[in-house]
Amino acid sequence: MGGVFSAACLQLNSSAVIHENIATVTDLARQAAARGAQFITTPEVTSIVTRLQADVIRASTFAQDEDPAVAAFRALAGQLRIWLLIGSIPIRVADAQVANRCFLFDPKGRIAASYDKIHMFDVDLPNGERYRESKSFIPGQCAVLHDLPWGRLGLSICYDLRFPHLYRSLAKAGADFITIPAAFTKTTGEAHWHILLRARAIETGCFVIAPAQTGTHSGDGRKTYGHSLIISPWGEIMADAGEEVGFILAEIDPERVGKARAQVPSLTHDVAYQLVNTPSS
Repeated sequence: MGGVFSAACLQLNSSAVIHENIATVTDLARQAAARGAQFITTPEVTSIVTRLQADVIRASTFAQDEDPAVAAFRALAGQLRIWLLIGSIPIRVADAQVANRCFLFDPKGRIAASYDKIHMFDVDLPNGERYRESKSFIPGQCAVLHDLPWGRLGLSICYDLRFPHLYRSLAKAGADFITIPAAFTKTTGEAHWHILLRARAIETGCFVIAPAQTGTHSGDGRKTYGHSLIISPWGEIMADAGEEVGFILAEIDPERVGKARAQVPSLTHDVAYQLVNTPSS
């Protein structure tokens, strides 16, 4: 495992205009790199935010290498010589459906890994908001890890956060850091964002790096919660971006992973058990 490194979360208010979003990421990433960031992350739906399925389809390409956002971010990672995780970009996988795909670029601008969001956000919220991701997106089937110079990274996206078994599996497969790029709604974010992220860090003994979308989005009027977070393996909030567009930084010491797991070695304490339904009296 490598030494201490600096990680950054870029907090965005992405619109339906791809080139504007690319420009914002490029500017913020350059600022974060100038402050010493070696691993920079962006939220879910970095390249485009819109509820209109037709717009998402039109904005996506079958060949990911032909996607303008993929090309721009590959070049950016190479220019800045950083590891760059783009929370997600829609990539066409069928005539009317796309994958919500996360990309990890290495300091040479190569695609080191990618991950398709597994869990689809199909919900009706109490305030009347309705989301049906499965209408536009095809869910992924595989959990993904990749070795960074400082340790092993586990990938996930947004609604995956509510499925703790995914993160336990990543941790047991050697993850030291977990990224959770998101576009959490303001409603669910206010209720659950901080709590769930801290829980995932504590349960796994991993650093959690969670870049988020924020504010009211011009592309469709939705409101996202913001509060990009970097959390230690002990569950401490190391940095919180609040509600403004910008970025946060934190120094990541991989040795803290082993220390946290030694103090509470729950990853080694799983046991087989049976579920028993007792008859009502």
